[in-house]
Amino acid sequence: MYIPAEYRLTDQAESLAFMQRYSFATLVSSDHNVPVATHLPFSVTSDGSRIRLAAHLARANPQWRTWADQQVLVIFTEPHAYISPTLYEKQESVPTWDYIAIHAYGRVRVLEGATDTEQALQQLIATYEPSYQAQWDTLPEKYKAGLQRAIVTFEVEVTDLQGQKKLSQSRSAAERAAIVEHLANSEDSAARDLAPYIQNL
Repeated sequence: MYIPAEYRLTDQAESLAFMQRYSFATLVSSDHNVPVATHLPFSVTSDGSRIRLAAHLARANPQWRTWADQQVLVIFTEPHAYISPTLYEKQESVPTWDYIAIHAYGRVRVLEGATDTEQALQQLIATYEPSYQAQWDTLPEKYKAGLQRAIVTFEVEVTDLQGQKKLSQSRSAAERAAIVEHLANSEDSAARDLAPYIQNL
């Protein structure tokens, strides 16, 4: 990812928190030099030194068959917003777009065993709806086994993390305040979510 120096996000803890908050991401790989992408919810964890991304996709999705011996890319992005030049102090200004994006590179490990698959699913439940665990536990084993045969669970151990925060850093304090106020009062929820990131620069 091209990242101008002033927008580079180097704090791993900050990147991790962003990925955990905006964890519906895009998994990109290559199939005979053709980019292939799937949109998936991820469970993002870290042991302090390594970041792991866990998810699953439909076994009918051919993307998982292309992973051998290649690096994949998982893109985390959101929130983002259009920034109007009317919020700037100078008349001679142009529009832009503010956003945060994290690119996580790594290799995929497919979780083939039933135990690993079950643990991966429970990890996703714990991430997105812990209260559902009780209901999951009551489902018939035959039903759960059928579901698990229809999916491929996997994890990506991140080997390279690239982050960008383009948040009007080049604008004056007064202009950033105007941008924050405008976004905070927007009808667009993504724009509202972006406002605190700019305010807390």
